[in-house]
Amino acid sequence: MSIPGGDTSSGRAAAADRQMGGVSPLPPGDAPDDATIRARTDAYFNRTRDIVTHFGDCTVTYALFLRRPVVSAPRLMVDWLERVARARGMEVTCEVMFPEGTWVGAGEPLVYVTGSFARLADLETLLLQQLGPVCVAAHNAYQMALALPNVRFMAMEARHCAGYEMQVQMAYGASVGSRAAQAEGALGFIGGANDATAPYFDTAFGLGTMPHALIGYAGSTLRAAEMFHEVYPDSDLVVLVDYFGRELTDGLEVCRRFPDLAAAGRLSLRLDTHGGRFLEGLDPQGSYAALERNTPGTIRRYRSDKELRYLVGTGVSAAAIWRMREVLDAAGFPHVRIVASSGFSVEKCLTMADAHAPVDVIGTGSFIPDHWSETYATADIVAYDGEPRVKVGREFLLRHAHGRDTARPS
Repeated sequence: MSIPGGDTSSGRAAAADRQMGGVSPLPPGDAPDDATIRARTDAYFNRTRDIVTHFGDCTVTYALFLRRPVVSAPRLMVDWLERVARARGMEVTCEVMFPEGTWVGAGEPLVYVTGSFARLADLETLLLQQLGPVCVAAHNAYQMALALPNVRFMAMEARHCAGYEMQVQMAYGASVGSRAAQAEGALGFIGGANDATAPYFDTAFGLGTMPHALIGYAGSTLRAAEMFHEVYPDSDLVVLVDYFGRELTDGLEVCRRFPDLAAAGRLSLRLDTHGGRFLEGLDPQGSYAALERNTPGTIRRYRSDKELRYLVGTGVSAAAIWRMREVLDAAGFPHVRIVASSGFSVEKCLTMADAHAPVDVIGTGSFIPDHWSETYATADIVAYDGEPRVKVGREFLLRHAHGRDTARPS
């Protein structure tokens, strides 16, 4: 993808857009000015720019990569680089090696960026910030959606992010991972929790109905449901049922109050039981029994402590979901859906799949990378004025660098 100083509509740019899957990014912001970039990048990159400018510029090619497997999600970084290039009036070639949504092995160069060393040197910090975390989030979302291919997911990352910029990165990553899983038959992510990032999931608005705060305000689970339905009569009703610790009792009360919605599949009960207690009526023995009734053998295999907690422990366990399904079906509400939230990471999703948990929708922000050190992207220059050169130990980055167009910029 060639990024000239003013024209970004070249055929190569369009081809790169198609390669990256055609996912519409959010409306781009203005490019940061040089003073802002200088303030936000590492000092040694600023000093490198000054030194190269003093002694004479050259053309360089950077290879950007991660040390762990990821799913390619370069769009935010490429869009940002395009805006900066246009603002600076410089020409940059940005070659995306793995189409958006494809698997990338550890150490495989994701992107090669070629251009003026003096004009690229101070961008390295900011480019890497927009690549590593996004690709790991995409990988996590992909794994979650594939683990439970018949479950719809809703991205609820915003409250766990360190500001809006991180929220955009995580939502975009989830959308890329979701599309990759959908290409393999999974239902994937159907939307996000707020309007700002909804376009990444091809929706106009954020999804969601009520927080615990509304139930506290209403004074009862049923009254909160009534209030919601009165103000939003055309919306499907998703009701939190754990506020008072009476998930089964309050859930059935809501179903009986709205039998038409329940019969039409427009009523869902959301389980968000915290890890300090069991679902109403359950204990360790009852949890084991619920799994044995519904998925014999699941609990008999060797399990780690974490897997056991996901299966039969406190909070939103597989046993809790199975118990809720049993109670709803026995009461004549087979079309009422179960929405689950609370720590649904890749590992928890895999455990739920193993237990065949009858969950319809999962709300989660747990595609946010758990170990932030795994998100660190790295950039190394692999060619100077067309001559391949890289630090010892990174020679593996050179295998795609030979023959690259490294003509000196005008």
